Amino acid sequence: MARVRSAHSFDAFRALANRRGRPGEKLVESLAEARATTGDGPEAWAPPVAARFGLPAAAALGPASYYADLAAPHGNRHVRVCAATACFAASGGEHLAEVERELGVAAHTASPRGDVSLQTVRCLGYCYAGPAALDGDTPCAGASLPAQLSGREPPRAPEVPVADDTGDPVLLGGVLCGDPAWQVWSTTVSSGTAGEVHREVAASGLRGRGGAGFGVAAKWEAARRGPGTVVVANGDEGDPGSYADRLLMEADPGRVLEGLALACFACGARQGVVLVRSEYPAALARMREAVRQAYAQGHLGASVHGTATTLDIHVVEGAGSYVAGEETALIAGLEGGRGCARPRPPYPTERGLWNAPTVVNNVETLAAVPWIVGHGGPAYARRGTSDETGTKLVCLSERFARPGCYEIELGTPLRRIVTELGGGLKDGAELTALQIGGPLGGFLAADALDVPLSEAGLSARGCALGHAGLVAFDERVAPEEVLRHVWEFAAAESCGACSPCRVGSRRGLEWASAVTPPGLEWERLSRVLAEASLCAFGRRIPPAVHSLARAYGDRLAGWAP
Repeated sequence: MARVRSAHSFDAFRALANRRGRPGEKLVESLAEARATTGDGPEAWAPPVAARFGLPAAAALGPASYYADLAAPHGNRHVRVCAATACFAASGGEHLAEVERELGVAAHTASPRGDVSLQTVRCLGYCYAGPAALDGDTPCAGASLPAQLSGREPPRAPEVPVADDTGDPVLLGGVLCGDPAWQVWSTTVSSGTAGEVHREVAASGLRGRGGAGFGVAAKWEAARRGPGTVVVANGDEGDPGSYADRLLMEADPGRVLEGLALACFACGARQGVVLVRSEYPAALARMREAVRQAYAQGHLGASVHGTATTLDIHVVEGAGSYVAGEETALIAGLEGGRGCARPRPPYPTERGLWNAPTVVNNVETLAAVPWIVGHGGPAYARRGTSDETGTKLVCLSERFARPGCYEIELGTPLRRIVTELGGGLKDGAELTALQIGGPLGGFLAADALDVPLSEAGLSARGCALGHAGLVAFDERVAPEEVLRHVWEFAAAESCGACSPCRVGSRRGLEWASAVTPPGLEWERLSRVLAEASLCAFGRRIPPAVHSLARAYGDRLAGWAP
């Protein structure tokens, strides 16, 4: 009985927001507008926003003090500089201090006159060309970043280098070959059935590409075509080191939308949502324009292509939070709340956005669906491995001789990706450690790369596939600095919803900043984090730290499992 009560627990914010017309994303958008007009703290401008929606002040102060974009001081000129892993590896972490000197303002502050402010973010999706920053919405990247921000050099932001290693790309066909989007959708919605789409995806063996790796067809089935079902395209690609979703949303947004439309069709959903992280302003603009074009071309709206199908899709901008990419936290954000993880059960497929069945698939996952439906699930299943089928976008960081986004088949040897596709490290530098799958995905030593790029292969080494971003570290960065960087990320991005992660991440940062390793205290904390954290963020901290200690050996001996 306790579980049943938990599954249907009362949510005061949802109940009140329901009575006020479900302001949701409009509340966050209004908070962002208010933030842009003042340098004051949220306590000054958030309560009036809440009042306009008939909500108590706490309903606005919660998200306004939680999301980085809202909580950070803003000047007339707002600069967001990347402090994520790839940019940290590119400069040894020195670029932030250089930017502070050039702008004359410290991170997380605004100048006394309010003319300029500086915010650190993780990440901007320029991992192949870092370090990087956004000057307003203008990207700047490269070793001359401080000079670009000071105006001594013009802003530079190279396009993503892209290559296919499969011979027949699933995800990069539009980017590399110009294959048009929306070719599968019109036929499917006119003469196909939801069951046929579901069967092809089930036969393909497609798993989610956002990190969890859950079977896509199984997630769709769990929603059971319930009333009011919603499908969300998760474009909150927060794993530092990965920029595959940014590439797809900017270079081939129609394919992402087509995949979302097919997912909605299969799930019986009449509504789709695309969440794009605020750190990707160009992707946000491209997705919104692609939605407008899709309506104009009859792919969306009422009576799609003359059928009985009605489908509406809209695009929402995130507000700056790593954990808000986790599906329950994402849903909380779409409802206008703090982007904190929620207990499960109930799962989103049962009670998600405004208690409706909600399917959350990441952008890369959905971009594969048109190919699968068009070519057939078995054709996709023949690629990759028998247990992990298909292709994956792998992103290589700036330290590689040939950084960029590569489409590979799952199971491709990691060493081949590093040495042949990536060309090893630039300038003849030696690899000392390789981070894979984001800041909490894990690390491998240079002599431990004989492993297939797959969830099974990497998990056997204490790592996770995640978004499959590869960030290379060379001898310029000391292992103690890498360790502290990991803990800084964990402490900064913990949503604070559960004590093990909230307290444990801060305690770990204290230890990493100290001279003496924590020893038995770390062993006890690692067990608590792994077993009691509310979501995968906290549970992944111990494996990531343990793998880092193994990669560097004796130099981080006190952190080894």
